[in-house]
Amino acid sequence: MYGMRRFRAALVWLTAGCAAWLSGCSPSTPAAEHPFTYNLGERAPAGRLTYTVFETRWMTHLGEGLDARVPQNRFLVIRMSAVNGGSTEASIPDFTIQDDHGNSFDELSDGIGVPQWVGYLRSARPTDFLEGNIVFDAPPAHYRLQMADETGKQKVLVDLPLNFDADVPADLNLPPRSKVAPGQK
Repeated sequence: MYGMRRFRAALVWLTAGCAAWLSGCSPSTPAAEHPFTYNLGERAPAGRLTYTVFETRWMTHLGEGLDARVPQNRFLVIRMSAVNGGSTEASIPDFTIQDDHGNSFDELSDGIGVPQWVGYLRSARPTDFLEGNIVFDAPPAHYRLQMADETGKQKVLVDLPLNFDADVPADLNLPPRSKVAPGQK
């Protein structure tokens, strides 16, 4: 009888010790602070919303002529979609971009001159989608686009490689490059 009580006490202490040891092994930061990063073109689920980022374009101006908007840095236009997979309407939170040094830039609330701008205050009905462009004013760099579920709590990231394919305006007439090697006439 006395041996059985001793065995139970030892078992309780062993269980408590293991529980304390295992709780020390859990990550110190929740998963929400380290969201999963997706690549361009991949579906990025966040709660009832699923995002897809299709392409990015760096632009020196938006619009034409005297009405053209000029950024403080450069305009980063991102073509994306958001699908509401839920059974009720969902608001689509604002987006931010973050560079490799931790600097972040908020999405611009003014879409004047942005083709197919999705707007700033957005929502999607059940099983509906939103597709178009969002815009940022930021210096050219490698960024990650941060998106969140309808509550703003569950976050996902999309890696945005630095790409200048559309940087030069199409109406800029540059002379063709010479094929003469240096030192030759």
